[in-house]
Parts: sequence; structure tokens; C-alpha cells
Amino acid sequence: MPRIYLSPPHLSGSELELLRDAVESNWVAPLGPHVDAFEQELAETAGVSHVLALCSGTAALHLALLVLGVGPGDEVACSSLTFAASANPIRYVGATPVFVDARADTWTMDPELLDRAVRERRIAAVVAVDLYGQCCDYDPIRESCERHGVPLVQDAAESLGASYRGKPSGGQGDVAAFSFNGNKVITTSGGGALLSNDGEKIAHARKLSTQAREPAPHYEHVELGFNYRLSNLLAAVGRAQLEALPARIEARRRINARYRELLPELDFMPEASYGRSNCWLTCILVDDPEAIRLALEAEDIEARPLWKPMHLQPYYRDAPCYGGGVSRSLFERGLCLPSGSALTEADQDRIAEIVRSARG
Repeated sequence: MPRIYLSPPHLSGSELELLRDAVESNWVAPLGPHVDAFEQELAETAGVSHVLALCSGTAALHLALLVLGVGPGDEVACSSLTFAASANPIRYVGATPVFVDARADTWTMDPELLDRAVRERRIAAVVAVDLYGQCCDYDPIRESCERHGVPLVQDAAESLGASYRGKPSGGQGDVAAFSFNGNKVITTSGGGALLSNDGEKIAHARKLSTQAREPAPHYEHVELGFNYRLSNLLAAVGRAQLEALPARIEARRRINARYRELLPELDFMPEASYGRSNCWLTCILVDDPEAIRLALEAEDIEARPLWKPMHLQPYYRDAPCYGGGVSRSLFERGLCLPSGSALTEADQDRIAEIVRSARG
């Protein structure tokens, strides 16, 4: 039997047509009409005014911090239960992360702990991470940020197409970041985007993303720049994928609901009442997740533990943390099941049977 991956790419069938257009027009270098169109279509999807297509979600977070003026000596509050790419850009700009625990009923940043952190420390920015397709609870988070004059970065790498209080993910922060890595709901192979309703911030990020070139006929630079732009070829792929986004989300939500029907005895990641998840990954809590993971691996099926919290990572062992017990417990008991939008019911039945058998 072919291997079942955790979250493989799912092509729509339109990618070759748009790629052919890019190649035949000779727009194969970075930038071009597909980049422009992809940015406009993303803006419409997320309900924001300005979008900058980039080579990765990590690049988007790095530029977000730079255009917000975060630098050496600053502290940045960041969700602890996340992938390292959420926290690493804080170190890129010379700042110190201050990790904030998750809430047990949403698995996302605890607004009360965040409020305590911004009251007790000189926090320069907040990076709130949407998790496994679910948005953070942004109303109380924004209230704390606005009360203390702290800008909010929405790490929406995992939540494209999700919603918060009826509004699409991506417009909840002062700036937001999407990821189009190969394992996401839609992919450009590798890529990301920075979003905002603040045109000046996106304009500054756009300049930084192309080596910070000044508007001169020669190469003039007055600030440090980066090579972070998305290529026209990958943007063509992204446009085809974006057309299929609603169908991909419905498929993942259907897969999530069916897992719950097949395994009613298990605890699943709760869907918060304030929003609608894209169900990027279906996650469960069990007493021995490693036994289940190994049982699935023995059948050539990929499953993974939940993110190991940043405050438990050796590299960040000295970083301050508010709370930590919730995300630690989730990591110790959590497992992500195969959730790709092309997963068949037969494969899902097989996965569920292995999970049941491994639990004894």
C-alpha cells in the first residue's frame, strides 16, 4: 500500500495551465503578473487591503517585526505552543521572546496570561499564533495590546480560510503572516505572505524584501535588505491552489468530523465557539501517543506529536515564560493524525482501526 502522509499537497488540476502561461510569457524570474494577481486574490480572501507575496511564512514574520520597529533589546510576547518558525524571527531581529502558554479550551494563546505579560514587562510586540487551523481569541488579545500600545502580529500560517467572529483569518492583527509550505491547506511549494490594512507597512516590507533598493537608476541602499520575494512561477501555482481553497477546507472539516465519528471515545482539539477552523490537522489527546504513532508508522502511515512548546526547547531554555503547564500537557498527550484533503474514507477507516488497536 502507498504511504499515507500527514498532510501532503493536493493539486487542483489548474496548476499546469497557469505555470504554462508563466513560462510561455517568459515571466519566470521573481515578480510578474501572477505575483500581482496572487496578492490581489489573497487580499480579497483575507479581507485586507494590502498583501506582499514572499518566499516563506518565516520571511513574512521577520519583515513584520522589522516594519514594526522591533530590534535588539526588545521583548516580544509569543505563543509557546507553536513551531519554531513563529519564534525564530524574534531572535533574527535581536529581540528576546517571552513565551505565553495556551488555554486548555482553545489550545491557543491565553489572553489573561498575555495581559499579565504586557503589564509586567516592556513588550514591544505580540506574536499570536493560530494553531492547527484555529484562530486565537483576538478580541481580548487586541484589547490588551491596544491598552498598552503594543502592536499585534497574527501568525496565521496554519489558519488560511478559517474565520474569527465571522471575519476571515488574516485581518485580526496589525500585520499577519500566511504560509504556503507544502503541508499547508494550499501550497505554492514554498512561500508565504505578509498582510495588513496599513499600506505604509506593506510598502516598507516590500522594499526590504527586494534588498531594500532605493528608487535610483543605480543600486543604492540605505538600510539592510533581504531576498524574500515569491517567484512568478510559484505564484501561478498559488493562484490555482487558492481557487480550490473552499473545497480543500470543506474536505478537511469533513475528515475531522468523520474521525470524531469513528473514534468517539477520544478527546479531540476543541473548536472554539468564536470561530470556524479550517481543520488543517486533526489532533487527538491520548495517554500514550507514541504507541499510536509507532503503530501507524509500522503500517507506513505518518502521524506526528503536537508541537513541542517553545519554552521546553533547548535553544529557548532561558527565555521567560508565562504559564507553561497547559502546552506541556498537550504536547505530552497530543498526536496529529493524517488530515490531507485527498485522504480516502478507506484510508481513514484503516487509520482509525490502528488507533483503536494500539490503545488496547
